[in-house]
Order: sequence, then structure tokens, then C-alpha cells
Amino acid sequence: MSFYLKLNLIIIAFPLLFSFLPASRFYRNWRPLLFSIILVGGSFILWDILFAARGAWSFNPQFVSGDRFFGLPYEELLFFVTVPYSCLFLYEGIVKYILDRGVGFSRTAYLMVAGLLIVSAIVFYSKVYTCAALLLCGLLFLAMAFWLERYLRSFVYWLWMVFVMLLFIIFNYLLTSHPVVIYNPAAITNIRLATIPIEDFFYNFCLLTLYLICYRLAKHDD
Repeated sequence: MSFYLKLNLIIIAFPLLFSFLPASRFYRNWRPLLFSIILVGGSFILWDILFAARGAWSFNPQFVSGDRFFGLPYEELLFFVTVPYSCLFLYEGIVKYILDRGVGFSRTAYLMVAGLLIVSAIVFYSKVYTCAALLLCGLLFLAMAFWLERYLRSFVYWLWMVFVMLLFIIFNYLLTSHPVVIYNPAAITNIRLATIPIEDFFYNFCLLTLYLICYRLAKHDD
């Protein structure tokens, strides 16, 4: 069993086990979960395929299986299932036990953040992963500021984001320190938190936020 497969199993083990307990019954949300995984996960798998083909990153054969899907190890495909399952399980847990309340919202401030991210993407246009991650994050903030401000106003959303970012740091550190994923220095700024490229934080924010938006949309929570 490859290291990356073991990591995937660790990510999903606890949420999967507790999904069937009476206190959770998260398994009942399989339809919106599946919708979110197919739509968002499928889009980001295509992103991965394109960027891997361009040489932005590669996968260390020492830590993945030899089987590939358009250049991606199967463990990478599984990552787009285990991560949303676990993170959305955590979201439902927070919603169940934490009363949501509003937080301060300034459309102007978020538009400034979006603008800064988009301008930064243009500045780093030669760094393909940096440019793409910043641009996507800027556009997402732009959309949220106008049409999805309920997320930006939600205490539960930001609390959830803090928790998943902490988990992201742990697991992404394991992926980048071995390294399972090898980044092309020409594709990134090479600014890192420990071994984690700074671009991964923007990527992760967008990935998880889009999973949540599609999940709630399919649940008719929005």
C-alpha cells in the first residue's frame, strides 16, 4: 500500500466510521455529497491533469502506485473524494452543535481583496500555478461578495474554514515533505510555509469553499 493511499485512508477513516452513528447519520446526505464531489472534484481533477501535463507538478513514484489516469496516480483521484467527504462531515458537525451568527461584512473590503488577488495573478503570470491559484481565489471572492455573501457573513463558515485549514496544513505538510507531490520551481513563487507552497493555501480555500457551496446548493440549504 502506497504512502499516499494510507494518507487518504487516514483522512476519511474517522468521518466514515462516525457517519453511520445515530448522532450523525451523515450518510443520509449522500446525494448532495455526490453532486458536490462530481461537479467540483471533477473540475479540479481536470485542473490537476492539465497542470501536471504542463509540468507544474509531478508525483514521486516512491510514494504512489504505478497506475495512472491521464498522468494522475489513482491516489490523487481518491484525494478528491476523501477530502470533501471528511470536510463536509466536519461542517455538518459544526452546524449541529454551533449556533450560527453573523460576522462583520464589508463588500468594499472583499472587493479590494478580490482586486488585489487578481492583480497579483497578473503580476505572476509567468508562474503558472501561482497565477491560476490567485486568479481563481480572486474571482471566487468577487462572486461571494456579490452573490454569496451569506457565507462571508457566517460565523460557522469561517470557523469551519479555520478547522479545515489546520487539517490542510497537517496533511499537506505530509504530502510535500516526503515529498509525494513535487512542484516545479518555475511554476510557483517558492514562498513556503515549512514545505507547503503558499499557492496551496489559495487553492485549498477555493476547493473547499466550492465543495461546500455545491453541497449546500444540492441540499437546498441556500
